[in-house]
Amino acid sequence: MTKETPQDRPLHGGPAVERLAVSVYRIPTDLPGGDATLTWDATTMVLVEATAAGMTGLGFTYGSPATASVVRQELADLVVGHDAFDVPAAGDRMSRALRNAGRPGIGAGAVSAVDTALWDLKARLLDLPLVRLLGAAREEVAVYGSGGLTTYDDTQLEEQLRGWTEQGIDRVKIKVAESWGRREARDLHRTALARRAVGDTAELYVDANGGYTRKQAVRMAASLADLGVIWLEEPVSSDDLPGLREVRDAVAPDVAAGEYGYDLPYFARMAASGAVDCLQADVTRCGGVTVWLRAAAVAEGLGLHISGHCAPHLHAHVAAAVPNTRHLEWFHDHVRIENMLFHGTLDPQGGTVSPGASGEPGHGLTLDRAAADRYRTA
Repeated sequence: MTKETPQDRPLHGGPAVERLAVSVYRIPTDLPGGDATLTWDATTMVLVEATAAGMTGLGFTYGSPATASVVRQELADLVVGHDAFDVPAAGDRMSRALRNAGRPGIGAGAVSAVDTALWDLKARLLDLPLVRLLGAAREEVAVYGSGGLTTYDDTQLEEQLRGWTEQGIDRVKIKVAESWGRREARDLHRTALARRAVGDTAELYVDANGGYTRKQAVRMAASLADLGVIWLEEPVSSDDLPGLREVRDAVAPDVAAGEYGYDLPYFARMAASGAVDCLQADVTRCGGVTVWLRAAAVAEGLGLHISGHCAPHLHAHVAAAVPNTRHLEWFHDHVRIENMLFHGTLDPQGGTVSPGASGEPGHGLTLDRAAADRYRTA
């Protein structure tokens, strides 16, 4: 029999987690979706509900429906019975348990959804907005409108961009590097159209999703900068840190990456390499609220900003809790889904959101079960 170590023993002091439930929802896109390297027609959300002392916390991730099996088969028994107040300890137990099963990827998504549900649960048990539990560093968080998919025609692109500027959002992002960088002329056409649509004063960002080669990215960045682009996301693969550093050193726009970080060492390597001007982290992938906050601290220690990638309603509270947040991504598809499935979503009017302003406990989201059940698959 394996001897139990002190790290394996549950801590005590708060109510025990009584139940961990997981469900899967598949929501069709409103328009065909695509970026530099992928296309899709639906988005899958895996939702976790953690219950203790009559309260339930919510967390979710966007990814494979197989994530739900990891929660049920690998994580639930570790969390049920655990002290609901000791969330980092639960996160550590989950991460160690996935050592051989595979922590990155689907495993990280599962840990992230559970961790976020536990933080939401703790805040609800204490009747505090999550940002107040974590400690606010700011009252408002800037957002940028994100979408501009390569599958949109010019009219669809222009309508989406103007929709954001009409809400007072003066930062917008579109996708480039279409077809693995083989449509440079269309990239530049769409970027010029975006600049015309949002005007001269709005901040314009582009995301290549790793679709360019190193020198191609440098060449394209020069033309994009002429159109006022100031943010170049994943110009080359985020796995190519030397390439990112080479591009960063050669271009005018800020270089950003990090959305595929599944653990803290990933963010430490990227930040320390000098490859980015702004570190991105995704609370639904990196290990939840626990690891997102640690990634922000790593970035701050190296003089970098951090930006929340997608899932804006899960990022709002953690982004408000750190001093080096630049902004969070108001991603069209996730905003649409979160508004469809949850009550308590935020209003980005004026280009910022104010997490916790309503006084609702936790991250403020409650599931609209009637709406969600239309899309439930498991």
